[in-house]
Amino acid sequence: MAADGLMSMRSTNGPKETMNRLETEVKAKGMTVFARIDHAAGAAAVGLRLRPTEVLIFGNAKGGTPLMQAAQTIGIDLPLKALVWQDGSGDTWLSYNDPSWFAKRHGLDREVEATINAMTGALEAIARAAAAPQ
Repeated sequence: MAADGLMSMRSTNGPKETMNRLETEVKAKGMTVFARIDHAAGAAAVGLRLRPTEVLIFGNAKGGTPLMQAAQTIGIDLPLKALVWQDGSGDTWLSYNDPSWFAKRHGLDREVEATINAMTGALEAIARAAAAPQ
């Protein structure tokens, strides 16, 4: 189930509650929510079944712009994304890309280390809050 650079944590809440809490946490941190994509609803619209699967796309220009100034190709990985999904056993998971992974992917080095560390800490805190017991 593990993929390069993918961080996943089990949520104590169901998929909708986890996603709602994630969106609330993102906004509380002063970030912009750009989109919320419900893949399961998209599947249902074409007559297919998919367990709950939603993506939240969000970010903050103050954090992302310095990374794109250092390597514009990192724009393919920004804004940030988080996936809330339910596995075949009914467990809910929250997954996101580790910022240090995509920094490495785009050849960024020490010049943006503080930004990457701050982004990593913020993402982890947001994910933990969304996945924590109510």
